[in-house]
Amino acid sequence: MRFLLDEDVNPAVSKAGQGRGLNIVSVHEIDRRGFGDREQLEFAASQDRILVTRNRDDFIRLTVSTYQAGEKHPGVVIIPYSLPNKEPGRIARALRKFEEQHGQTETEYGIFFLQS
Repeated sequence: MRFLLDEDVNPAVSKAGQGRGLNIVSVHEIDRRGFGDREQLEFAASQDRILVTRNRDDFIRLTVSTYQAGEKHPGVVIIPYSLPNKEPGRIARALRKFEEQHGQTETEYGIFFLQS
């Protein structure tokens, strides 16, 4: 699995995740801050990356609209507020667990809620 962290996710999650063997990058690291949600999702899809965000409502709507338009994307993982941004290691561990549980699962158009 490959992950792209949205702008609203602490970029330190990327380093913590890489240290746990994840293929993960933050939009902060690749100079993609300030792009709209649709543009971030399209970029994630072009890179075959699952978008990781805290922005639940907008990305649920975008997933529905991209599905209806036949525009593919590899899925969205939503980080709940029970996993605070100030704890990047905890979020990275949860993403690692997600990868272990869903690594062989088809995630296209999927909306997943990260568990701690």
